[in-house]
Amino acid sequence: MPPTGGALFALRAFALGLSALAGLGAFWLFVQFGSADGLDVLDVIRALLILISTLWLAWGAAQALIGLFSRPKAPPVDPSAPIRGRTVILMPVYNEDPRTSFSRLAAMHASLAATADPAQIHFAVLSDTRKDEIANEERLLFAKLVEETGGEGRFFYRRRAMNTGKKAGNIEDFITRSGAAYDYALILDADSLMEGETILQMIRRIEAEPRLGLLQTLPKVIRAQSRFGRAMQFSASFFSPVFARGLALMQGRTGPFWGHNAIVRVRAFAESCGLPVLRGAPPFGGHVMSHDYVEAALLARQGWVVRLDDDLEGSFEEGPENIVDHAKRDRRWCQGNLQHSRVIGAPGLKPWSRFVFAQGIMAYIAPLFWLAFLTASILAPLMAKPIDYFPEPYWPFPYFPPSEASKAIGLALGIFGLLFVPKILIALRAGVLGIARGFGGATLALASTVAELAFSSLTAPILLMFATRSVFQVLAGRDGGWPTNNRGDGRLTLAEGFAAAHWITSTGLIVLFASYFLAPNLIFWLLPVGLPMVFAPVVLWWSSQPARSPLMRVPSEIATPPVVALHDEILGRWSAAPSEQEHAHG
Repeated sequence: MPPTGGALFALRAFALGLSALAGLGAFWLFVQFGSADGLDVLDVIRALLILISTLWLAWGAAQALIGLFSRPKAPPVDPSAPIRGRTVILMPVYNEDPRTSFSRLAAMHASLAATADPAQIHFAVLSDTRKDEIANEERLLFAKLVEETGGEGRFFYRRRAMNTGKKAGNIEDFITRSGAAYDYALILDADSLMEGETILQMIRRIEAEPRLGLLQTLPKVIRAQSRFGRAMQFSASFFSPVFARGLALMQGRTGPFWGHNAIVRVRAFAESCGLPVLRGAPPFGGHVMSHDYVEAALLARQGWVVRLDDDLEGSFEEGPENIVDHAKRDRRWCQGNLQHSRVIGAPGLKPWSRFVFAQGIMAYIAPLFWLAFLTASILAPLMAKPIDYFPEPYWPFPYFPPSEASKAIGLALGIFGLLFVPKILIALRAGVLGIARGFGGATLALASTVAELAFSSLTAPILLMFATRSVFQVLAGRDGGWPTNNRGDGRLTLAEGFAAAHWITSTGLIVLFASYFLAPNLIFWLLPVGLPMVFAPVVLWWSSQPARSPLMRVPSEIATPPVVALHDEILGRWSAAPSEQEHAHG
């Protein structure tokens, strides 16, 4: 159960205090370094940028520390208690491959059937598909789904004529039209997959606590094949549970909603979560894009508990296989989070909900502070005053100002420590507690952690550039829309990598040449940032190729989860038997 009262206040005070201490420490070290040759305006600006950036890094590290020193604990719920309410499992789809998504519903139905629990659970496919050929295939495969599962009367399909409000509008439309028939709704994405036993646990938990309005699980990424995908998959399975544990404890009863793999109380959702249409045109106006955070805040405003139960296993999703697909999805998230600047001042919100909105905004503008710091550091020598080595007249010996290089090194080590140390501690903890066995053993898990740190160091400058471009596009008033997610094989060619990242290469070359001519002392420090940018097309291509290394193994690869095995079997069978539409075109 999440902490309340004094315990919750103490956790939040610890995280905020640690972040402030780290930020002020970085500020002081930089001021000491900059004052060696006299402080100027640019030094003060850089110190403030370091303060803000370090605060943000330390906030993430504080979450990890809280998660490290606590263990997930299931709430007291009778696992044998009969389920009284009716539940509907909602799968919104938008131009997805229906064979892949509908077979996931078939697998979840089979997993539920294997429990032999008599709970009343229905399934609803909510289609916002705009392409008629995909919609026709949806209807054919839905009929196959109903026939194979014997689910007539328990499976439903509808396609909206207009996809007003995108996914949030799709769910709102169902709640408005059909929500009264159900007590609970389990919301999925098209790539979601959940064990039947996990679904039943979620229903029992929300039924046992009358004020629980939303219960979020922590989905694990599965089926990744590329180097980039496997790094994301390992991070989601190995590091994310600890960070999520810290997040769950700090958010208390005002927890997160990530839009999928979560169950809601239909009455609470219907009463609380009507989303406004914001004044003006996108990207800041129009329908709310990142609706999940807003819905969580609206539930909390009405007094409902929003909770992340990080002990729940058996919740899965799939992720992008390359950096380009990740950047496209992140572009939408960027627009949605920056749009929250229009929502953060809404009346009646809990203070922590406003803080969560501020965190989301900061997550996307933080790269701008680092970019501004690098730019100011390269330009700093232009404003530096020449050193007077003979400040005293008639004194025969030159005066050399004391070196503050140790301050700069200490600052760099501190910043890298905030990024690396939490992950190393997570690996050591996993070895001590036996968690590492699911990742190939303590040695392999530690080696995988080092490999992930190296990989993320290589890709971070490229991701930073994509994120920075997204922020500038939103601030310039460009609406990114809601592009369809790319599923399956995400391998890129070198030509595709160059087309997507040639501007990053150009930027990297400009940064390194400017540093060489204006601030040559910075070249060594900028190489870890500049070189990945220069070779961004190669990194995009290389990271999208299939992974061959035994590193970054995750539990779902060592022992296939039952519902994943069910889905593999069903999808394989459905793929081997062409649909009627394919016969018609043959």
